[in-house]
Amino acid sequence: MTNRPVNIVFRFQSSVLGEETIETLAAEAISGMEGRYKITSIPLYMPGVACGDVVRAEHDAEENNFYCREIIEPSGHSTVQVMLMHTTKNEETISGVFREMGCGMASAGIGYFVLDVPADLDYAPVKLKLEQLSRNGVLDYAEALLSDNHRPRYFVL
Repeated sequence: MTNRPVNIVFRFQSSVLGEETIETLAAEAISGMEGRYKITSIPLYMPGVACGDVVRAEHDAEENNFYCREIIEPSGHSTVQVMLMHTTKNEETISGVFREMGCGMASAGIGYFVLDVPADLDYAPVKLKLEQLSRNGVLDYAEALLSDNHRPRYFVL
């Protein structure tokens, strides 16, 4: 194993493509000897994983790749995929609104970007803005991973 930054391959079944798909995410070693790595990039397509998650990965010497085996410690971040409904809309302006709210972001091409919602960020204003822009036909979005930190809290009295 190694203690240097690595790329980790994730395999998943794509509901959009209807086939097994892979995505490679950057990670830093926490304990390369134990196969523990912290994800340092924002997943563009992979559901169920977020920036900052700690995973167990194994190196496949034959393919010279690291493969994720399991998520062992969720970061509390959430991942939200955003698709602009009209690519003529100013993506930089729209994405800037979410950056100003404290979200990280990765762009995956014209009209598609992914938000990283930090664990300590109040998701309610972000969700409100996503809903508003969705109702107005500006964008559509999917919560690829909504952490427990960002789920609505319901109390029974």
